[in-house]
Amino acid sequence: MDPTVKQALDTTLHNWQTMTSYQSDEKEAVADQFQSSFYVFIDTVRDWVLRQDPMPLSLDDMLEIEMIQDIFDLLPAPLHLNLETELELILDRVERVDEDKYD
Repeated sequence: MDPTVKQALDTTLHNWQTMTSYQSDEKEAVADQFQSSFYVFIDTVRDWVLRQDPMPLSLDDMLEIEMIQDIFDLLPAPLHLNLETELELILDRVERVDEDKYD
């Protein structure tokens, strides 16, 4: 796996684990930290995908890439749909505006 993607994924997974086990008044802050790390991870994946030659042309092509399969294996199931949506946006070359990421 690309080291930059792996590092961003590890941070996201750590923040997911923290968020799902956190039982405190600060849970909203922990959730915000997870959400922020998820979109940093997505930006890292975007950068990686855009450097591929040839670049995948469809979501099916993208899902056949070993690194993407590995990410799905590591990512908690509740995040799979989010990742698929973001991968489709990457393929369509749509970049979310920061405020759209958090709505």
